[in-house]
Amino acid sequence: MHGESPAEHRIRRYELLGYSSNGSERGTLKMVTAASTSNWHGEIAFSIVEADEEHVRAIMPVTPGILNPFGTVHAGAMIWFADVAATRLAIGEMQIGSDGKGFQLAIDLHAALVGNQRDGELFAEARFVRRGKRVTVVRTRVTGADGRLLLDMTTTHVPSG
Repeated sequence: MHGESPAEHRIRRYELLGYSSNGSERGTLKMVTAASTSNWHGEIAFSIVEADEEHVRAIMPVTPGILNPFGTVHAGAMIWFADVAATRLAIGEMQIGSDGKGFQLAIDLHAALVGNQRDGELFAEARFVRRGKRVTVVRTRVTGADGRLLLDMTTTHVPSG
C-alpha cells in the first residue's frame, strides 16, 4: 500500500496469506507475530557421530531454538545441519590453512524439503556423488522419526584458495 513501510506491508501480507492448513486462524496470528518481530534468537547444536572417507553421519536434537513459529523445524536449520555434514565429508582429512585455504566452499545447493517434525532427533547422512580434485558433489539426506525422509539435499563444493 502507498505510504507504508516494507515491514507494515509484510505484516498485512501475512495476515491475508498465513492461514493454517485446517483453516483455523491460529497460524495467522503466529505469522503476524513473527513478521512484526525484529529480534530473533535461536541455537543450533549437533554432533558428528561417524566420519570416514565415504560418509558422514550426524545427529541433531530438535530444540525450541530451531523451531519455526508453527512449532516445526525451521527449514534453514535443517539445511544448515545438512550443509555442515556435507562440508565435513568434502573436507575429509585435508588440512585447512590458517587463512582458510583448502576449506570446501559450497557453490551450489539443491534442497528438497519433503517432511518435518516437532520433536525428537534429526539424522543426517552425507555421501559422495562425485569426488574430484576441484569439484566435489555430496548428497545429504536428513531423516527423522522412524527413518522418515525430511530433506534430500545435493551440494557442490570447491576448495578455497
